[in-house]
Amino acid sequence: MSFTLGIVGIGQFGSHFAELFAAHPEIDALYAVDSVPERIDAVEARGVAFDRRYDTLEDLLASDVDAVAIFTQRWTHGQHALASLRAGKHVYSAVPMAIEEDEIRQITEEVQRTGLVYMMGETSQYNAAVVLARRIHRTGAFGEVFYAEGDYVHDMDLGFYDAYKYSGGESWKSTASYPPLLYPTHSIGGILGVLGERHAVSVSALGRPDTRGDGVFDKDVSMFGNDVSNAFALFGMDNGGAFRTNELRRVGYPSHKRESRFRFFGEESSFEETIDVTYWHDKKRVLEVTDLIRTDRTMSLDDPRLADVSPTLRDAFVAGAARSHHQARLPQEFQGMPNGHEGAHHFLVDDFARAVVDGKQPMVNAWQAARYTLPGVIAHQSMNQGGERLEIRDLGDCPLPVQDLDADQEPLDLDALYSEQEARTEVAAE
Repeated sequence: MSFTLGIVGIGQFGSHFAELFAAHPEIDALYAVDSVPERIDAVEARGVAFDRRYDTLEDLLASDVDAVAIFTQRWTHGQHALASLRAGKHVYSAVPMAIEEDEIRQITEEVQRTGLVYMMGETSQYNAAVVLARRIHRTGAFGEVFYAEGDYVHDMDLGFYDAYKYSGGESWKSTASYPPLLYPTHSIGGILGVLGERHAVSVSALGRPDTRGDGVFDKDVSMFGNDVSNAFALFGMDNGGAFRTNELRRVGYPSHKRESRFRFFGEESSFEETIDVTYWHDKKRVLEVTDLIRTDRTMSLDDPRLADVSPTLRDAFVAGAARSHHQARLPQEFQGMPNGHEGAHHFLVDDFARAVVDGKQPMVNAWQAARYTLPGVIAHQSMNQGGERLEIRDLGDCPLPVQDLDADQEPLDLDALYSEQEARTEVAAE
């Protein structure tokens, strides 16, 4: 069985993912929706053929399309996903899932009622470091993880101004003030994408009002009434532990090089990622695992396909798979194709396509997406209440069959990796 897919929003991400959706063997036709027809023209000029064009999402949903991929403005994803599910369409949604708790709950209810596939395309799920940490966790090497950290560190000066101008037009400043904690899935998803059995139960969050004074984080300009550019949240976990996330938009940090980074502390071993070096260590050994998460570029930063992307954002669109990834599971058609976000894009597209065809929910299904998204929504409320600790009402595990396409990946042998490192060290010493 193959299926048809309508892409809503042919912008910087939608156009990039259109190439991958078009190449996947399980997708036999693409439809396009965008209010700027020239964007569709530009993608077709690059060799992606759209079988049909529609002016609005409503027109697309009235068609016979099987599935919808949503790449619209981030605060519209919830309502667009609900409309698509209620029209009987499978849904792939860019992050975040939604910005209202009720919308998140309704999406899970619609998926349970209909059995349709819903997937949130959280790139941290397949961030190379997250993949490696998840493989370590599955060996039991961490023991009980009692504390973790996830940072999404992306300065506004490094591409975000250009991105908001591209999508927001003349009123871009009103949307560029998007509250950091309502875009929580890169940091939370990287943590819970490793600790799949855990979820957040409470949160206390703080936010620092912006001081740049350029009119972006101005409450009188912001459509969200937001003046916070840097926000910090401490979440309680269901095992009595905690994890901390930072959402930073004003920071002296090379976020074009590594915008997300993670740390995990277990009772038996730990994992720490920095800009250039990453380690796994237990109580006696230190193993450098940097080579296992290193990604190479899949295309030039000057490629014409990146013409509309700020030069400081282009690294996110070119990073290929790492040794930690389960590359053997990917369709042959993806070999040599553009990738991005630490090798995540190929895996996200493959997860969704194969979930639709196999009739199972993907790993980042509606319930897991809720665990990546809802804690941030509640954290935003906590921040606006001066850091008051608030309960997070977890929606539970996915009640439908879930498909883990990485389940057959060869188990990670940390002892062997450590022995190899020791052997290299001895050779170097000689």
